[in-house]
Order: sequence, then C-alpha cells, then structure tokens
Amino acid sequence: MALNNRFIDVIIPAYNEEDSIGNVIADIPSELVREIIVCNNGSTDGTAARASSYGATVLDQPLSGYGNACLKGIEHLDHKSEKPGIVVFLDGDYSDYPEELPSVVNPIIDEDYDMVIGSRATGDLERGAMKPQQIFGNWLATTLIRMIYKYEFTDLGPFRAIKYEALKSLNMEDKDFGWTVEMQVKAAKHGLKCTEVPVKYRKRIGQSKVSGTIKGTILAGHKILWTIFKLI
Repeated sequence: MALNNRFIDVIIPAYNEEDSIGNVIADIPSELVREIIVCNNGSTDGTAARASSYGATVLDQPLSGYGNACLKGIEHLDHKSEKPGIVVFLDGDYSDYPEELPSVVNPIIDEDYDMVIGSRATGDLERGAMKPQQIFGNWLATTLIRMIYKYEFTDLGPFRAIKYEALKSLNMEDKDFGWTVEMQVKAAKHGLKCTEVPVKYRKRIGQSKVSGTIKGTILAGHKILWTIFKLI
C-alpha cells in the first residue's frame, strides 16, 4: 500500500487530562506534524481549554469510550480535502514520550510499512508505569494473536502510527477498551506489513481510568480477549 503523501496528523483521545495534555502537545515535534487533534471525551475539567491553548484542534466527543474518541478523530480526517499519509495515535496522560514520534513513523516513511506499534515491552519501561495485570494482559493478548493470526507483536501499546489508507481499510468499530487490539488483529487479517519499535514509557500523570480500578481492569481484559476471538 503506497504512501500517497507524508502529511502526519496526530490523534490524542483525552478524558480529564488537564494536568498532562499540555506536556503531550508541547513534546510532539511540530516540524513533522500537520495537525494535532485532541478528542475531548466528555472531560469535566479544563482538558479542552488547555489543549486549545497549546495549539491543538479540539473535538468534543461526549460519548464515552477510548474507541469513540479515536473514531471522532478519524471522522475529522475523513473530511479533509487533503488526507494525511500517516496517522499517529498516542495517549493524553504523558505516559508516552511524544518526542519519539520520528522513530515510530520512520519505518512507514523509509521502509513502506503499513503500521508501526511502539512497544513498551521491548523499550524502556519505568518501574511501576504498567501494573502487573497490564503486563500479563499484553503478554496473553499478543501470544494469542501470534498463535491464531501468525503475527508477531509484543505489545498493545497506545503509541502507534499507521498509513491513513491502511487505517481506513480496517473499518475500525470498537468504541472502548478493545480499540488497540482490534486494530492489530484486523491488520493481521488484512495482511498489512507491520513492525514494532521500542519506546519509553513512564508513570502517567493522574490515575488511569482503566487499569487504575479493579472494575476497569476486568472490563478491559474481557473486552480484549472477546475482540481477539470475535474476529477469527
């Protein structure tokens, strides 16, 4: 799948990330990116205003769910007269290192990969940045993907880049916790050319809305496994 241009747009789903979103936007290499899109997922704090003050395009998505926020960002790109070549996703909690964006997109630009996952498993993971249940869940999910779909992934990391055309071909649908694994499973089923690059990962600012609660952890784990088997 050829890269039609090199415009890079960034989508950041965000829910109550007022304390971190400015850091995320400021650390994105602005010279490489055309637009930073913050999808404000029903925040009750000043996330939207803070993101706007740092120059991001802010889209309001009142429907809760990580996937809903990402889908809102894709809808925005779909209406552009000139589509991006590459779409980058990363989180708004400052756990990712946005300055690593060049290493995440370079395999697409230089080697014509369709999708690149930033792997925390092979990168520099700060102690305590991921809870044991997250580490185990990632291992289990990627092991199942390897066994069922014959694709090698080590992580379901949120920091990722994908060609816009490839992203559209996946017809993404998940509205919440299954978003990342849906993208990787569908990429495997579509035979996309995928790779990973090691990325750093630190403790997030604030408490996780998913792994920070027992209920969130259970729901996320169930949804990830359900998504893997649903798409067989």
